[in-house]
Amino acid sequence: MDKKKILLVEDDTTLAQVYQSRLELEGFDVQHVENGEKALAAALEFKPNLILLDAMMPKISGFDVLDILRNTPETQNIQVIMLTALAQPKDKQRAQELGVDDYLVKSQVVISDVVDRIKHHLGIS
Repeated sequence: MDKKKILLVEDDTTLAQVYQSRLELEGFDVQHVENGEKALAAALEFKPNLILLDAMMPKISGFDVLDILRNTPETQNIQVIMLTALAQPKDKQRAQELGVDDYLVKSQVVISDVVDRIKHHLGIS
C-alpha cells in the first residue's frame, strides 16, 4: 500500500517537528514547509493527499493558501485541514467558505485528535 502523503505547513518549527515525527510514526510520508509560498509550490510538486495548514504565517496566510489551492485545478481536490490558533467563529466560517475540509484550533486539540481527523479524511480507520 502506498503511503499517504501529508504536507505540513507550519511556521513554528518546534511544533512542526512534533507533528512530523508523530505522523511519520503513523506511517505517513510527511513534507514540512514553513510558509504559504512554499506550501503552494509543494502542493504541486509533492502532490499530497492532505495538507495540514496553519493560518497565521509570514507572507501568505493560510486562508490565502486555501483560496489559491481551491482555485487551482491540480490542487482543488486535496483534503485540507486547518490547524490554527484562531478560535473565533468568524475565522472558522471564513475557512469553511473557502472550502476547508476541517478546522482545528490548536488550543482545543491534542496531537492524537489531529491524527484521528487526518485518518478520518483520508478514509483510514
